[in-house]
Amino acid sequence: MIHTGIRRIPWSILCCILILMGCGLAGIARGDELVGQGNYFQKQCIWILISLTALCGTILFPYRNLRGISYPLFLGTLLFLIAVFFIPAVNGSRRWIPLGFFKFQPSELAKITYILALAHYLMYRKNYRRIPGLIVPFILTCVPVFLILREPDLGTSLLFFPILFAMLFSAGARPRHLVTIVILGICTLPLLWLQMNPEQKSRIVALFTQQDGGELPKGDGYHLYQSKQMLALGGVWGSEIAGMPVDDPAAYHLPAGRTDFIFCLVGERFGMMGCLFTVLVFAALYIRGLQIATATREPFGRLVAVGIVTLLASQTIINTGMTVGLMPITGMTLPLMSYGGTSMLSTCLALGLLINICMHPGYEMNAEPFRF
Repeated sequence: MIHTGIRRIPWSILCCILILMGCGLAGIARGDELVGQGNYFQKQCIWILISLTALCGTILFPYRNLRGISYPLFLGTLLFLIAVFFIPAVNGSRRWIPLGFFKFQPSELAKITYILALAHYLMYRKNYRRIPGLIVPFILTCVPVFLILREPDLGTSLLFFPILFAMLFSAGARPRHLVTIVILGICTLPLLWLQMNPEQKSRIVALFTQQDGGELPKGDGYHLYQSKQMLALGGVWGSEIAGMPVDDPAAYHLPAGRTDFIFCLVGERFGMMGCLFTVLVFAALYIRGLQIATATREPFGRLVAVGIVTLLASQTIINTGMTVGLMPITGMTLPLMSYGGTSMLSTCLALGLLINICMHPGYEMNAEPFRF
């Protein structure tokens, strides 16, 4: 039985995970070298070991056992999201719960428990093939979105909607209904603009103006300008191969370089080819994840796999898009690469579930095939 389980391990996913972790460590080490302070590299190594241990534990626990406790897990996460409002704000936001030697970010865990709860709800129901049947899934989505928006964390809250639409589509919801809802959502964007704080509005304005960083205050176009500056400094092959000296330390100053802009540090160190390699590894990871989802016969596992792949792929697209100036800066981490304990741990838990689904094939067949 152990031999059979080992054969079912998707080694390609594990290889992609380790490669991306290595690329992230290289970028963090480059950040420590340029800034000359902090021991982020050592801390990230510790978090990687903890996260890989959690991933192994998730693999051993049959994912179908989570189906019965998905709602309590989701409710518990919502209570954590409410608890952050009773903690003093840090830099104007309430996103973390201090737990001794580290800070826990409930919104990271909420993304996983939300996928489990939504998959449980959508397993056998067919009422979401009509517009009224979509009300409950949207309520299930809007509750964590509202709480996370109040932190405030616009970037993380927006991740829930691609997950919702992908899982509804995979479960058999009618595409025309989903397209109608998307169009209605686009029509409400002016209302979302009115609810944004000045910092969020300035980031969107900076995306369309793309002005020189010297003419803008920090926090607006400065981050975007420095991000593209770092990528340009890397050239084609990067400073690691070219051996370029750091002549102007100010040119390498990038706020949140080890977290939200880790892709830029990798680009500066390994150049355009390093960025391309990283993107290809991400693509291989998500394509393999979709293969697992399509091959899974059990509906709960298939929906969870679709949700996990959509979550991580959306996060990757948004993060890399904002670093090159194609999307507004949202403060979103890059999976498996950005510095951060909760982010790394939650990503490994999600990927552990994906591997678990591949290793424990289901035996429940759908009552009928998908209809579109």
